[in-house]
Amino acid sequence: MSGHPSFIPKGGGHGRGPGGHGHGPGGHGPAARMMGGEKALAFGPTMRRMLSFMGQFKGRLLLVLLFAVASTAFSIVGPKVLSEATTVLFDGAVASAAGTGSIDFDAIGRILLATLALYLLSAACSWVQSWVMSYISQQTCYRLRDAIAKKIDRVPFGYFEKTSTGDTLSRITNDVDTLGQSLNQGITQAITSAVTVVGVLVMMLSINWIMTLVALVMVPVSMALVAVVVRLSQKHFVAQQRLLGALNGRVEETFSGHAVVRAFGREDETVRAYEADNEALYNAGWKAQFLSGLMMPVLGFVGNLGYVAVAVTGAFFAVAGTITVGDIQAFVQYVKNFTQPITQLAQISNVLQSLAAAAERIFAFLDLPEVPKEASAVDPAALSTDVEFDGVRFGYTPDAPVIRNFSATVAAGRTVAIVGPTGAGKTTMVKLLMRFYDVDAGAIRIGGADIRELSRPDVRNLFAMVLQDTWLFSGTVRENIRYGRLNATDGDVEAAAREACADHFIRMLPGGYDFEINEDASNLSQGQRQLITIARALLADRRMLILDEATSSVDTRTELRIQEAMDRLMAGRTSFVIAHRLSTIRAADLILVMRDGDIVEQGSHEELLAAGGFYAELYNSQFASCNDRFEE
Repeated sequence: MSGHPSFIPKGGGHGRGPGGHGHGPGGHGPAARMMGGEKALAFGPTMRRMLSFMGQFKGRLLLVLLFAVASTAFSIVGPKVLSEATTVLFDGAVASAAGTGSIDFDAIGRILLATLALYLLSAACSWVQSWVMSYISQQTCYRLRDAIAKKIDRVPFGYFEKTSTGDTLSRITNDVDTLGQSLNQGITQAITSAVTVVGVLVMMLSINWIMTLVALVMVPVSMALVAVVVRLSQKHFVAQQRLLGALNGRVEETFSGHAVVRAFGREDETVRAYEADNEALYNAGWKAQFLSGLMMPVLGFVGNLGYVAVAVTGAFFAVAGTITVGDIQAFVQYVKNFTQPITQLAQISNVLQSLAAAAERIFAFLDLPEVPKEASAVDPAALSTDVEFDGVRFGYTPDAPVIRNFSATVAAGRTVAIVGPTGAGKTTMVKLLMRFYDVDAGAIRIGGADIRELSRPDVRNLFAMVLQDTWLFSGTVRENIRYGRLNATDGDVEAAAREACADHFIRMLPGGYDFEINEDASNLSQGQRQLITIARALLADRRMLILDEATSSVDTRTELRIQEAMDRLMAGRTSFVIAHRLSTIRAADLILVMRDGDIVEQGSHEELLAAGGFYAELYNSQFASCNDRFEE
């Protein structure tokens, strides 16, 4: 969103999130995230920032203000003009009863036409004001969504490893929608109500200042009651938005993993967890709405007391001949018009609280620290593809290092296998190599250049990557494979699929390469998904490869065929292969054996087996027979 960063100041500092495959701390699911401390709503600063963001519409906001003032002014003058008709009618009726005159219906007709014209002008101005405000609110929502969508690409990788997807989605959907609706209602009504209060006060003073003071006595009482209700309900509005995001996270989590939920028979537990979240949202919601709903009856009661006081005072002045009957009628209507905008302002305070709660969550996301923009200090195309790990140290949190002292040298064009037990730090090394995270100490060099001298996009453009967690988007098979190289022809796509042993099953799908993959790719088997991601990597044709359990979800026969394709693909390329099935990496040029974040052994398959160390123990354990003996 060009030009918008000036409205969205950046925050500072961030902590690294947990890594994949069980590394690092951090809870999972929205329930864990709900346990974190939630800051109290900073209503004033949030609203000032919201107005600052809307400053880009200041011309249109001025137009809204002008038409709101005009609409309100015409509406306010109406009762005063109409009161003249009441006076003419009353005086004419008295004169007719006394036999000294009659009712001047022509004058009454002119007054009524003038009143009609005033109300029509008021309605026209109100329509223009609403139309412009609708544009402003929708444009604000559009730009905030745009800012969030672009921010997602700039947020550090760790944020998404410790934050619910549903909570992030809730910010771009529920929170922005709440903000837009509240903005459209709140700003327009606030302007109209404020102008109405001032205008009506002026008209009341012009009729009788003593009666005005009587009416104003009720205002401090009303304001005190509003302040109490706002203070009580404010925390519940904040909790309502937070819990809505958590509930969305729960639902998104459950739907995306519904097959696992059913497979393990956890439907009842899932429903109970959902009901607990829903109950928390219900409690926050009804408390917020109940407390805010108290405003209307309380203010209505105070307003009725004001009517009684004004009626008694007006009757006294009418008997004394100080004011006319029409003035009393106009004043009573002005009292109603005076208490109504005060009541509306009380209601608007609820709307503005919802707006501020939503805006605070939106701005909290926009304030997240960003991955800095970088320019490569060296030309990545000129670098060789040899890789050096020099004393690498890294932890997702400073006090819990995952990689302690990792050093290794990989020659260009060699295939390196990284093996070790779960949690040893294998996938973390890949994340460091791709600059999803930067090392805490030491360095990783490609072609002799520290990868921190290269921009993140340039580092990642060196690699093609296939992970054990397959990712496919909603679209055709052809589009998913072409994601590796967007300018590839259909022939290139099909050739990559053939090399990945995917062409046969793709052609068996309804529509073949034009088969539509659904949102979570559940209409394909895990093995088919893996083959498509491998075809995508083949099509990308990068100088270096990262294969993280790339054949973990395919059968043995297909694995052998894929291995042949991988051998052809890895020829001449520097390749990093993470594997638990050690039989798949026997041909690797170098095997790095990791344990607790350090390299404990390195060498070829034969060398490591001959050494009889940890690698040999891992390898033999995969082929050892189980000879359980049972004693009778």
